Amino acid sequence: MVGLFRRHGLPLLLAGVSCFAGAAPATPSDARGWLEAMRTAALQRSYQGTMVVTAGGVASGSRITHYCVGSDSVERVESLDGRMQRVYRHNGLTHTVWPHDGVVVVERRDAALPPSRALGAPSDPGALDRYELMLEGTARVAGRDAQVLLLQPRDEWRYPQRLWADRSSGLLLRADVVGPARTVLESAAFTDVQIDIRAQPARILAEMKSPSRDGLRVVEPALEPTRLDDEGWQITQPVPGFRPVGCLRRSLGERAGSDARHVVQAVFSDGLTHVSLFIEPYDAARHRHTLQGQIGATGTLTERRGAYWITAVGDVPMGTLARFVQALQRRP
Repeated sequence: MVGLFRRHGLPLLLAGVSCFAGAAPATPSDARGWLEAMRTAALQRSYQGTMVVTAGGVASGSRITHYCVGSDSVERVESLDGRMQRVYRHNGLTHTVWPHDGVVVVERRDAALPPSRALGAPSDPGALDRYELMLEGTARVAGRDAQVLLLQPRDEWRYPQRLWADRSSGLLLRADVVGPARTVLESAAFTDVQIDIRAQPARILAEMKSPSRDGLRVVEPALEPTRLDDEGWQITQPVPGFRPVGCLRRSLGERAGSDARHVVQAVFSDGLTHVSLFIEPYDAARHRHTLQGQIGATGTLTERRGAYWITAVGDVPMGTLARFVQALQRRP
């Protein structure tokens, strides 16, 4: 949910799906209709605004410009706090610029992992089977009228989520991940937003190719689509409601080679939230201690498995991550 803004180590993306012109006003009458309106708005709307994510008592802001033109999706995201970072995306191509480090990371992952979805918009209808959907009245977000929805999970494997959808366009304005005793574990919300702005993708594309980028060191990690089975692993007991949606293999370092060390990332989704499993060779110098921790809604669990180091990350309860790690086994 909120974790889709960072997608477990991937660049911050709001909508990595194709865009289509001609968005109609959202006037749904039930919760399912509002969820569809959010998904449609993510595919069709151009917008810009300031997004603030609050997790673990820390708030961080980003300035977002997102354009939809025909089948193209183009966006620019710039961090407003902490370490300077700018992310440019044109469909599946992503440039992550670290100006102070003099580095730009260029990745094309559309062939290896599923595209990022708009925050809170289910990526498949089956997601609705794992949650009870309830309308909770109206509220105001970033000066706009919003419809509030609660997605209450039907089991213990996922968190409740509360969504605020713009009543005019359907665009998701705020999303909270709710923990025990209805506490807010993590929240992402626009503090200001302009919807249906004039799309100017050429400006962002020009920045991606800017001559000033010539002084930056370009890093292009090798990303290869793969499958857990092909890497010698299997999930022996699937976590209810989650299914595999993508898997990639990347070199650890900047250059690929036959002797390079690799990490495998497998992504599982219930249609609304995601869990990533990272598998890499065990390195005693780096992997000294196991870890079980949580910041906001995002939990992390690590474990040594013989010659391998396993890391599970996701906006899910710790028991869900433990179930994934236990289920991950080497194939006989």
